[in-house]
Amino acid sequence: MSKQTLDLSNGSAIYGHLLTYVKPYWKAFAVAMFGMVFVAGTETGFAALMKPLLDGSFVERDPTTMYLIPTAIIAIFIVRGIGSFATEYCMAWVGRYVIRDLRREMYDHFLYLPTRFFDSQSSGKLLSKLIYDAEQVASASSNAIKVIIQDSLTLLGLLGWMFYLNWKLTLIFITVGPITSVIVVRVNKRMRRISSTIQNSVAELNHIAQESIDANREVKIFGGQEYEREEFHKANEHNRQQNIKVVSTNSMAVPFIQLLVAFFLAGIVYYATRPSVVEEITVGSFMSFIAAAILLLSPLKRLTTVNATLQRGIAAAASIFGFLQQKCEADSGTLCLPQTRGEVEFRDLSFRYNDDKGDVLHNISLRVKVGESIALVGRSGSGKTTLVSLIPRFYDAPEGTIFLDDIDIRQLKLSELRQHIALVSQNITLFNDTIAHNIAYGRLSDVTEEKIVAAAKAAHAMEFIERLPDGVNTIVGERGVLLSGGQRQRLAIARAILKNAPILILDEATSALDTESERFIQAALEELMKGRTTFVIAHRLSTIENVDTIVVMDQGRIVERGTHAELLAKDGYYATLHRLQFNENADPVL
Repeated sequence: MSKQTLDLSNGSAIYGHLLTYVKPYWKAFAVAMFGMVFVAGTETGFAALMKPLLDGSFVERDPTTMYLIPTAIIAIFIVRGIGSFATEYCMAWVGRYVIRDLRREMYDHFLYLPTRFFDSQSSGKLLSKLIYDAEQVASASSNAIKVIIQDSLTLLGLLGWMFYLNWKLTLIFITVGPITSVIVVRVNKRMRRISSTIQNSVAELNHIAQESIDANREVKIFGGQEYEREEFHKANEHNRQQNIKVVSTNSMAVPFIQLLVAFFLAGIVYYATRPSVVEEITVGSFMSFIAAAILLLSPLKRLTTVNATLQRGIAAAASIFGFLQQKCEADSGTLCLPQTRGEVEFRDLSFRYNDDKGDVLHNISLRVKVGESIALVGRSGSGKTTLVSLIPRFYDAPEGTIFLDDIDIRQLKLSELRQHIALVSQNITLFNDTIAHNIAYGRLSDVTEEKIVAAAKAAHAMEFIERLPDGVNTIVGERGVLLSGGQRQRLAIARAILKNAPILILDEATSALDTESERFIQAALEELMKGRTTFVIAHRLSTIENVDTIVVMDQGRIVERGTHAELLAKDGYYATLHRLQFNENADPVL
């Protein structure tokens, strides 16, 4: 992954770094370069043929020239065809490899970015970088290079031939260069600005579309179709307007430059027809000169229009490299921990998601013994999920320390720490794969089917799996859409059972289960929790009455702790929550 820090406002630096992705494929690029030289040479060769064709065939009637010219024309187009194929194929080959490498590097980077990064980013916009921006970058690193090199060589070749024919006329012609350069520089600045806006507009389109797809049920039930349609139409229209600006800029720049060239060409024709000049130049030389000047128009046009592709690529590259410069999860730990007892201690722990909103956890101190089960309860927003998210270091606390077996978890490698933790979240994540692969996910992928089935049985998932036509080999669909909420949660519990980790985090693990399923799952979880340090987050207090300790949280602080019976006897926060949940008389204000 990219370690180089780039000035993302410097287009030259961005493009230079982009070309490093072409370097590994220099052999194919070299073949393409030879092809470009051949193609550029044939342009000059075709213009050069005009001189012997007119002077020798039509003026002098030279039989040798009349015989060789048709052969030369065929040879030129054979060479041109070979060169064109080598250029097109090799540059496309290099371009697709650049896309592959960029997407691979970006995706690898995705996997190691901190959770905090994803909290503040739209998945649609991130996917836009992976798909759309990579394609734009490939065009800039392959197609644009081809145009720049091949057409520049063509221009040099034709100008060289024109100098050979008549240096005075050529000097008149090339005075168009500085004026053209000024136009191109101005167009560059505008294209870069518009291209950045286009990148953002495509990302916004992706974001809106993905939200509507993911939330299609909510959109339907709450009648949000009109709102979503308007939002998408506005973003779509903005994208259209920005692309039209690119087209209009190109459409104005190219004809203007060509008109400028035409004026100079007309001036040359006028000057060349002066009696004093006519005597110095033959018909063939003059027509060859004019042919070369006309042939200059096409590469000049392409060099002007390629600017749009180049600027889109640079804007996309800036977006990609900016993403690649995002810091990965802090993983400075060096200690390995092959085994752990599972003792966890929070010591003077405070945490904030950002400075503007202040601390969401305040001076938390809590020691959880080996094999102890801890239930965290409290109103929504009290900090329960945040606290357990700090154990696997999804976030790092700026103040205080978490210890695992008396070792600061920041001293452990992230992979070492997380292999000792199993998680069942209220937001179940299943992949569009088989049930077996969802249970045996990641490091568990090499376990036997017997162990997978045993874990599924322990989670009471085999009751519905056996009814499916392909059993554990059934595809669950995207995000497990083909399964019910309770079925998805049982698969997540089976995954945790299979991991057999000494630390278990259950974040509303039974929230989507019906009463009968919950009874079976509670029994399975109680068996699973034996000998394991377990953190249970639950809103349904009936599910945590048998845990060793209940910790009550409010506004990021621990306000009570004890057993179910002890806390009821205290008649404090927990007792009030309990009465509210079971419709007993309670003070609604905590």
